[in-house]
Amino acid sequence: MRTRIRNLGILAHVDAGKTTLTERFLYLTGATHKRGEVHDGTTVTDFDPQERDRGITIFAAAVSCDWDGHRLNLIDTPGHVDFADEVERALRVLDGAVAVFDAVAGVEPQSESVWRQADRHGVPRLAFVNKLDRAGADLDTAVESIRTRLGTVPLPVQLPIGREDAFTGVVDLVRMRAYTWRPGSDTYETGPVPEALAEEAVRRRHRLDETVAELHPAALEEFCAHGTLDERTLTAALRDLTLAGEAVVVLCGSAYRNRGIEPLLDAVVAYLPAPADLPPVRGEQPADPTAPLTALAFKVTTTPTGRMTYLRLYAGTLRKGDTVLDTTAGRTERIARILRVQADRTTEADHAAAGDIVAVVGPKTARTGATLCAPDAPPVRLEPPVSADPVVSVAIEARLGRDTERLATALARLTEEDPSLTARTDPESGQTVLSGLGELHLEVAVEKLRRAHALDVTVGRPRVAYRETPAQGVTGLTYRHAKQEGGAGQFAVVVLDVAPLDDADGQEQPDFVFRSTVTGGRVPQEFVRAVEAGCRDALADGPLAGHPVTGVRVTLTDGATHVKDSSELAFRTAGRLALREALRTGGTTLLEPVVEVTVTAPDSAVGTVLGDLTARRARITDSTTHADTAVLTATVPLAALFGYATHLRSRTQGRATFTTRPAGYSPAV
Repeated sequence: MRTRIRNLGILAHVDAGKTTLTERFLYLTGATHKRGEVHDGTTVTDFDPQERDRGITIFAAAVSCDWDGHRLNLIDTPGHVDFADEVERALRVLDGAVAVFDAVAGVEPQSESVWRQADRHGVPRLAFVNKLDRAGADLDTAVESIRTRLGTVPLPVQLPIGREDAFTGVVDLVRMRAYTWRPGSDTYETGPVPEALAEEAVRRRHRLDETVAELHPAALEEFCAHGTLDERTLTAALRDLTLAGEAVVVLCGSAYRNRGIEPLLDAVVAYLPAPADLPPVRGEQPADPTAPLTALAFKVTTTPTGRMTYLRLYAGTLRKGDTVLDTTAGRTERIARILRVQADRTTEADHAAAGDIVAVVGPKTARTGATLCAPDAPPVRLEPPVSADPVVSVAIEARLGRDTERLATALARLTEEDPSLTARTDPESGQTVLSGLGELHLEVAVEKLRRAHALDVTVGRPRVAYRETPAQGVTGLTYRHAKQEGGAGQFAVVVLDVAPLDDADGQEQPDFVFRSTVTGGRVPQEFVRAVEAGCRDALADGPLAGHPVTGVRVTLTDGATHVKDSSELAFRTAGRLALREALRTGGTTLLEPVVEVTVTAPDSAVGTVLGDLTARRARITDSTTHADTAVLTATVPLAALFGYATHLRSRTQGRATFTTRPAGYSPAV
C-alpha cells in the first residue's frame, strides 16, 4: 500500500497557475464536483479570506485525491517571496513536486528560488509548462529557460498540438499518440499523431531517446543496440533520472482550459516517488507501518475549534488515543483525534500510517519542527525545517489599553503558526516589535490580528534589519580579564586576531568563523570553547549602532591561565570583551538587506521605471525585451522599496508588475 501514495507539492512563481492546477487535479479526480477559479474566489486551497481578497496563495494548503488507484497528498504552496518559509516547511516533508512554469515568461525569479529550495531538500520534480493557450506562449523557449536558468537537463515528453488560442492537445512522445480536448469538454480523446506533426514527433522522440541514453546506462545499452528505446525502457529510465535528480521530465498544457492535466496526473504516478522509494535520510526510519512511530510536525494552526498539528509520518502507525513522545520538548502528548485534511475541511480517521500526511488534535505544546515518536522506543530527533531570519520590522500596539494582553496572546499564536514571524519588546522604547520576511508578510500578519482576533491595532513604519561587519582586521589584540572580590577570583588572558570574512566568489558566507592556533596547552580546550562562546555573545550588538555583527573571523592565537582563578566563565567573559574591543578598534561597516527586483513593464514605461529605480539606489544588472515588453532586473536596498507596489502602479497606469527575492546584505550608503 505504501507504493500507492504520492506526497507532492505544487511549486511556482506568483501567477504561474499553481492553484488553478491544484483545482483541476481535485476536479478531474472526483475530489470536487465543481471547478474552482482564483478570480471568482471559489478555490478549495485558497480558502483564507485574505487569499481570496488578494488573489494569491499565502498559506500552504494540504488536499488529497485519488488517481489510478493511488492516493495523492498535495500541498499547494505560495509563490510570493515573502512566504518562502511556507514553501520551506512543505518541502521538508514532501517526496516529490510539480514545478509550474508560465509558457510565456519561462523561468521567473521565484520559480528559480523555489527550485533551489527543492534542490537543497533533494526533492524529485516534474516540470509543467502552463498557459500554452496564451499569446506568445512557446514550449521550446520555456524549456530552454529551464535548461539555462536552473542548470538541469529538461526532457520534454510532449509536443503541443496547435499554438496559442488554437492549442487543443498534446502528442505523447513516449507512447507516440495524441491527446486532444474539444472546446468546453472536460474529457480527452486518444488517437494517432496528427499527420502534420508526425515527422516532428519522430524527430523529437529520437532526440529524447538520445538524451536519455546519454544519462542512463541501461538505456544507452539498448540505444546502441537498436538505435531507439522501447516504451518500457524509456519510462523506466525517465523515472530513474527523475528520482536521482539528474534530469526533469517536462509536460505541458493549460490548467485554466483543462488541457493536459490527465497526462500530468499519469506522470505523477509514473515518475514521482512513493514514500518507500526513498532511502532513509536525516535520521528517519524506512517507511514501514510496523516500525516504531516517527513523525515530524511541520505546521501548527489555531482554529476556532482548537489547535491542529500537521504531521508527516515517516515510520510506524499512529492511532487515535495513542500517547506519543515529543523528543524536542521532552514531554508526552496524547493524540485525541486524527484528521484527513482537505484545505479548510477535515474528516476523522482512526489511524494513519507511514507515508501519510495528516493533522492531529491533542498535542498542546508541540511546535513546528517537533519530532513525535513512540514513547517505548529509542528516541529519534528529525531535522526540523529551517526558518529564514526576519528582515523587516514594525512597531505594533493595541489602540485600546485593555487589549494589550489580548494582543500579546494573539502575537504568541501568530509566531507559533508561522516561525518566520517574531515578536519582541524593544528594551529602549518598550514597544512591541513584529518582524517578518517582507512588507506583504507583515501586512498579512497584521490583517490577521484584525480579522481573526478582532483586535484594533496601530502599526508603525516598516524598518529593516541592519547588520554590522568588521571594516578592517585587528592582529594580536591582548585582553586581560582579572577580577577579585573575595573567595575565588576570575582570571583569563586571550590574544585574538580578528578579520572580516572573505567573499569567496560570491558564495554565501557564515556569520562567524572561530579557530584556535594555541599550542602547548597554554589555553585548555574547555577554555577555548568558552572563548568561542564569549565571542558569539559579543556578536549580538556591534559598536557602530548596536546591530548584530556578521562576517567575522576570529583566531585565538595565545592566552594565559591562573592555577586557581581561571574558569570557563572567566574565559567566556574575556572572549566577549576582547572581541568587542577589537571591533571598536578596527571599526565596523553598516550593512543593509538588499533584494533582487525584476520589473516587467511595457516599452513605453521603461524610462520612467529606470528613473524611479535609480532614485531608489538601484543597481541595474540585466535588461531584456520580449515583443513590446521589457524586463528589468536590479539590486535595490530593501528599505527603498517600501510602498513600491503602489508607486509603480501609479507611475505606469497599472501596466507594470514586479517581483523580489532576497539578495543578502551590502554596505549601506
